[in-house]
Amino acid sequence: MNNKQVLPKVIKPRFIKGIEQAYMKIIDIEDEDTMKNSYISDCIIKKQETNEVSFEGVIFNKVDFKGITLNSLELTDVRFENCDLSNASFIGAIIHRVEFIDCKLMGLNLNDATLQNVYANNCNGQFVQMNYSRIKNAVLSDCIFENSNIQHSKFVKVEFRKCNFKLSQMSGTSLSGIDLSNSDFEGVGVGPEDIKGAIVSPMQAIDFSKLFGLVVKP
Repeated sequence: MNNKQVLPKVIKPRFIKGIEQAYMKIIDIEDEDTMKNSYISDCIIKKQETNEVSFEGVIFNKVDFKGITLNSLELTDVRFENCDLSNASFIGAIIHRVEFIDCKLMGLNLNDATLQNVYANNCNGQFVQMNYSRIKNAVLSDCIFENSNIQHSKFVKVEFRKCNFKLSQMSGTSLSGIDLSNSDFEGVGVGPEDIKGAIVSPMQAIDFSKLFGLVVKP
């Protein structure tokens, strides 16, 4: 059996030249709004629920999305920098060529979402909900996902770099071919079929062996 990790080739977001000059502030988002080629900074999106909103070629810098619900959201070529998306709901979102840099993602709901070509760095994603999601070509680096729910999801070419998944629930999500060795999976809820084929450290191998009913003799 070949357990070699297949590393993702994440395609970066594409922005127009000089996008910083397209600076604007938005306070409200309406149903079916479409926003393209904009640099949005230093504002608060009022707590609300909207449907079928799309952003394309947009950079959000220091924007507060806390508690907002965006149903049927589409994000293409988008970067979030120093944003707060805590407890926002993006259920069923389509997310393509998107970066999350230095963001708060605590309690963000991405259930049933489709994510492709996604990069997240130095983000706090404790209590994230990502059940029944599909993630392809993604790199998660130096992120915290403690106590998260990532169950019954599909990972294709996903890389973890020094992430914290302690006490998270990941049952029904296959980790086969993914290198877990430099991330923290202490107390994670997985079954033997989920961890089969994963790349782990010697210490993790001892911990995960308990899932197979093995007793490790000191």
